[in-house]
Amino acid sequence: MPLFEVETDAHIIITWAADEAAATAVLRDAYPTDRVIRMTKRPRDSWVISKGALGLKSATADICSTARDCLSKAAGDKVHAIRLYMQATGADLDVARKVIESNMVMGW
Repeated sequence: MPLFEVETDAHIIITWAADEAAATAVLRDAYPTDRVIRMTKRPRDSWVISKGALGLKSATADICSTARDCLSKAAGDKVHAIRLYMQATGADLDVARKVIESNMVMGW
């Protein structure tokens, strides 16, 4: 069974599901008012990150895409990715660290 990463306006949910419809059903059961922003298949175990708990509230920027782009440019070097994220967004060190760490996946 594939693992899906479902990003909403308030959470990132990683859960096992048979298909996208089943992953959406998991989201609707847990967070019925959240709006799906992105859905991707992932090969890892289930977990959830609350964007609000991380201090990541931005309607103008795609935080996850920016973080993944910085990780890619830094070839997975977390410290360099944090610096790149700070340059790209103007975020402070603590916020940049949280964003980069929450977007790191096995293999970086």
